[in-house]
Amino acid sequence: MARYTGSKHKLCRREGVALCGLDSCPVRRKGAVPPGMHGRKFRKRLSDYGVQLREKQKVKRLYGVLERQFRRYFNTARKNREATGEVLLQLLETRLDNIIYRLAFAPTRPMARQLVTHGHVLVDGKKTDIPSFSVKSGQVVSLQPKAQEIPTVKTLLEDKDIKIPGWLERKAAVGKIIRVPERNDIDATISESLIVEFYSR
Repeated sequence: MARYTGSKHKLCRREGVALCGLDSCPVRRKGAVPPGMHGRKFRKRLSDYGVQLREKQKVKRLYGVLERQFRRYFNTARKNREATGEVLLQLLETRLDNIIYRLAFAPTRPMARQLVTHGHVLVDGKKTDIPSFSVKSGQVVSLQPKAQEIPTVKTLLEDKDIKIPGWLERKAAVGKIIRVPERNDIDATISESLIVEFYSR
């Protein structure tokens, strides 16, 4: 199961976005300064290709997938009759690790992925340890009792002010996918058209 194991904050600084989801991210504290000792000094204007590449890299890293898997998602989305970019985002949003994050069972996507790979997650009552598992509408996702005792998870479960996206439903440590997310349910800062343009060159 391939995943990026390098410095996560380096990626955050490269994309200028707090991909890690942490409040302590350097991007949030110091601003978007590219990595490297000359990061602030040398800033060149990006070409159209560069803008498309950066958007693709940002989304890929945001959801924690590598290039080959991301391209597979794109190829699947392209075969759909609906808008390619929107379908791509729907495929990414309905990954099991992202569902755990969206249900606020974990504070970040990397921790959500860890909960899944460690066998703490059930889908329709069956243990599922594949982060990329595609969750369908109507399926129920829940946490094992052991996972509910993890301090960070316990704090999130007790927080009554956490907002859950409208396409999901949560009660205690059990969540349900009501419907497939629509475009306005997904991060508005993502420009999926740039990704489509990048792969359509």
